[in-house]
Amino acid sequence: QVPLVESGGGLVYTGGSLRLSCANFGRTGAMGWFRQAPGKEREFVAAMWWIGSRTYYADSVKGRFTISKDNTGNTVYLQMNSLKPEDTATYYCAARDRVEASTLDWDYNFWGQGTQVTVSS
Repeated sequence: QVPLVESGGGLVYTGGSLRLSCANFGRTGAMGWFRQAPGKEREFVAAMWWIGSRTYYADSVKGRFTISKDNTGNTVYLQMNSLKPEDTATYYCAARDRVEASTLDWDYNFWGQGTQVTVSS
């Protein structure tokens, strides 16, 4: 199976924005974004059902981050606005082999290599 491929990470200052992209190579299951900061466990960020528009967000990013996909469904995005230093982490895209989204990382079957997001104050 071809892994997922993330892009779009980088260095941004507090209050800035970034858009992460995830190429999912035609997979049709639910998609999620997770992140892991140094010395911390991986945590849920956002997820979306493959059918319909239902999305889930971690409380820490609600109102600032938006998960979406393009019309083909081959690319999933994470728009991140009003970034804070505590958002600094490696961000991972994940795909599930079911249409319903989950906030649990063990529910996802495929993962990308991660993209680094650094928010400087």
